[in-house]
Amino acid sequence: MGFTIMCTNMTVVLGGASSGKSKISEKICTISKLDRLYLASAECFDEEMRTKAAQHRTSRGEDWCTIEEPLAADRVISELKEGQILLFDCATMWLSNHLFAESDLAAETETLLAAIRACPAKIVIVSNETGLGIVPENALARRFRIAQGELNQRLAAEAGTVIGVMAGLPFALKGQLPEGFT
Repeated sequence: MGFTIMCTNMTVVLGGASSGKSKISEKICTISKLDRLYLASAECFDEEMRTKAAQHRTSRGEDWCTIEEPLAADRVISELKEGQILLFDCATMWLSNHLFAESDLAAETETLLAAIRACPAKIVIVSNETGLGIVPENALARRFRIAQGELNQRLAAEAGTVIGVMAGLPFALKGQLPEGFT
């Protein structure tokens, strides 16, 4: 049996939809006092998504550098420098994009993790916890739920810190909450 490399530069923030994951993740980045970058993996195909993305940009403020990249998160991560912190929001959309592109999910996950392992910057990854609901009725949704669970497990296994969020309240699943959280 192999061993898991601990990526002390990586924090994973997990929770359900609208649980407060992004807000908690933004706070982690802000209190770090590092140069903040935001990796947006969502593609805005409709007005609702465009509105949501605009609201996120406005709430973050102007002192973030936003990078929109739906598939190649590894390329963005490989260009990061020490003294920076990246908020990758979110791994769920990244996974969905790869699922719809019919990518090799295992290979893409390995490529992403390799980039994180080699990265000198701090990385905060937002991801949805999808395993707490009912079993979906269609094959694509079931495939997604399984793939999301596997991705979350891989990220959490390698992360130095894993934070769960429920009703806007963070709790440490692995490691400790960063200073500034009570």
